Amino acid sequence: MSTPDITEAKDEVLRASFAALQRASLLARETAILTGTNLVLFKDGRLLRIPAHELRSQSSASVHEAPCTYSPSEP
Repeated sequence: MSTPDITEAKDEVLRASFAALQRASLLARETAILTGTNLVLFKDGRLLRIPAHELRSQSSASVHEAPCTYSPSEP
């Protein structure tokens, strides 16, 4: 069974929530860069802390097109 695409939901608020999450993600990245703090993500059951310098190097690419490429050095 495949997961339905949220952008095709019947509920207008549900459809708009995807764009809101994208805006929140972009704002969180920008805030982390401006404050020099880590961006904390939950991915594959683990917390990832992406340092601001890594976010700066990724900022030249489109945020929506560039996947998270940061890999912590510790397991």
